[in-house]
Amino acid sequence: MPQYLTPGVYVEEVPSAIQPIAGVGTSTAGFIGTVAQDVTMPLIPGRSGVKADGTTKEPADFYTRAADGKAVLVTSWDVFQRNFGKLGAGNSVLGNAVYGFFNNGGSRCWVTSVADIATVENVKAALTGFAAIYEIAIVAVPGAVSAAVQNAVLDHCENQYTQDRFAILDGQPTTTLTKAGIQQCRDSSYGAVYYPWIDLGLKGSDGAVVYQPPSGHIAGVYARVDTQRGVFKAPANEVIRGALGVQTLLSKADQAGLNPDGVNVIRQFGTNTTIWGARTMGGAEDPEWTYISSRRLFLYLRDSIDRGTQWAVFEPNGPDLWSKIRRNVGAFLTTVWESGALLGDTAAQAFYVRCDETTNPPEIRNLGQLVTEVGVALVSPAEFVVFRISQWSGPASS
Repeated sequence: MPQYLTPGVYVEEVPSAIQPIAGVGTSTAGFIGTVAQDVTMPLIPGRSGVKADGTTKEPADFYTRAADGKAVLVTSWDVFQRNFGKLGAGNSVLGNAVYGFFNNGGSRCWVTSVADIATVENVKAALTGFAAIYEIAIVAVPGAVSAAVQNAVLDHCENQYTQDRFAILDGQPTTTLTKAGIQQCRDSSYGAVYYPWIDLGLKGSDGAVVYQPPSGHIAGVYARVDTQRGVFKAPANEVIRGALGVQTLLSKADQAGLNPDGVNVIRQFGTNTTIWGARTMGGAEDPEWTYISSRRLFLYLRDSIDRGTQWAVFEPNGPDLWSKIRRNVGAFLTTVWESGALLGDTAAQAFYVRCDETTNPPEIRNLGQLVTEVGVALVSPAEFVVFRISQWSGPASS
């Protein structure tokens, strides 16, 4: 404390007990894919691309392809091309996925190229690189449909050190309309699977449509919905920009056999290719996390509170600290409730924060721990909108 020697009035600055918790980002994606070594790279602006003799290419005039295994921050389609080449045979699947991400509303993603996405060791190495990039909230390996690779992505999202991520998985490009035929990886509330693949207007040498995996485009839809509405809004009943159709047209009856099993169907309604499902792969054994929006909102809350309360580490563990924790977390959750993400007419109905002597008895404090209990009432999407209609003879005459 300062020492006062002369009589008078002294004004001191006192740090506020409220240290605002900032919400973390929810829409930065991490993509893993394959890029050919001889992919066509774009020309550096101002360069000619040819040597002095005018007959051969000048390699130094072109951008250099990013090395395999290196995570690159991509903030636009142009940045992607400067690192991974022009869209074409050399990076068709990954390139179309990233283009679809930006076209559907994405703004930031990290991209790692590997030699072969079908080799689980390659994908695991890339995921290890993603672990240190804290802003990644969505993970996708466009076109990877093997159970081993998809399970590796789910393991990454569920890991205790990266337990703030959600996996978007591509269903099998099949016409077998069963969960076992479409989803061959294990169930997990940390991921969602989408079916069928989509038509982007690409055709092979034989003139047949070359369908593309939807995960990159859907990651962009997640980002768009997060920005326009919030992470608590289910990323469904949303049009996939750039998609002209689907590989397999599905009816309402077809979806009735897939939706309860957590397979999110992409439906064609007129000219619109629309995401018509909002479920995780949590399964019947994990009904608390049936919906994507519930799981992703909870990830957002958990990560935001985690990062926003790091200042409390090594603070004296007593009533003053407990009070600050309650105020800080309560202020953050009030903002979340006001956005419409939590259920309740009042903040008290929407959440509670308990941090006092009941959660921190002497035996807990002696272990160096501070325990706070937080409960939130999540809003579930209106997946089934039901109207009950009956005949009415009109008001009785007086």
